[in-house]
Amino acid sequence: MNDDTGTACETPAPVRRVVSLVPSLTEAVARTAPGLLVGATDWCAHPATLEVARVRGTKNPDIDRVLALRPDLVVANFEENRDADIETLRGSGVPVWVTVIRTLPEALASLERMLAGCGTDPAPPWLRRARRAWSDVLDAVPPATCGAVVPIWRRPWMVLGGGTFAGDVLARLGVANVYADSRERYPRIPPARLNETGADLVVLPDEPYPFSSSDGPESFPELPAALVSGRDLTWYGPSLAGARQRLARALAACAAGGSGAAGVGEGP
Repeated sequence: MNDDTGTACETPAPVRRVVSLVPSLTEAVARTAPGLLVGATDWCAHPATLEVARVRGTKNPDIDRVLALRPDLVVANFEENRDADIETLRGSGVPVWVTVIRTLPEALASLERMLAGCGTDPAPPWLRRARRAWSDVLDAVPPATCGAVVPIWRRPWMVLGGGTFAGDVLARLGVANVYADSRERYPRIPPARLNETGADLVVLPDEPYPFSSSDGPESFPELPAALVSGRDLTWYGPSLAGARQRLARALAACAAGGSGAAGVGEGP
C-alpha cells in the first residue's frame, strides 16, 4: 500500500506493533485497536488511559527509543513531523505511514486508509459517527455567515493562514477565516492589524496556545470572542464525532453575546 504521499509502505502481516508520532493518530489507533500501540509522543494525551512508551515530541522524537520498540509501523503526518526524522526511520528499515490532512474530507479518507495500513478495522464506529456528523457539508463548503481571525499563538501572535485543517473545519461551520488566502499557513500578524481586518469575531482555541477568558479576548476589545476546544478544532480523529456539535455551540454562544466557552475542555 501507498501512504498519503504516494510512498510505498510495506508492512508485515499482521501488523502487531505501532508507534505514533501524532496525537490525533495516536487516539485514532488506540480507540480502534487498543493493543496495537507500543509507543507515542509525550503530547499524546488521549485516550487518558493510554499506557505506552513515550518517545518525546512530534518535532524531536527520540529515534533510538522508537527503534528500540521494534515497531512494525510508525504513523506520522506531513506537517507535524520532520522529513529528516521520517527518512531516518525509513533508512533504518522501519515502514512509516505519512498522512496528508488539510481538509475535513481528506481527514476522514486519510484515517480510513491509515487504519487499513495498520491492518485494523478501516471504518470503526467512531469514524462512522464522524462521517454522519459532518455528512451534509463534506461535498461542498457552505456559504460563510461570518468572518473570523483565528490566533493559534501569542508572543509572537500567529494566526491560521491558508490550507489548514482547522480553517477548513471552521469553513464547514460557516465561518470564513479572513487569512485563508495567505500564502503562509501560520502567518505572524500583530494584534493591531488583526483588529483592522473587519472580522466579525475572533476564535480562540485552548491549544496549542492555551487561550482562555482571561488570556486573549482582551487583545480584541471590539470583537466577540469564541473560546473553543483546540482539540475539536485541530485534531483529526475520534474527537471529530462530537466536534461539530461542540464547536457550533461555542460559536452560537459567542453570537448570542456570551464568551463562547461551551466548547472548551469537553470530551468527544
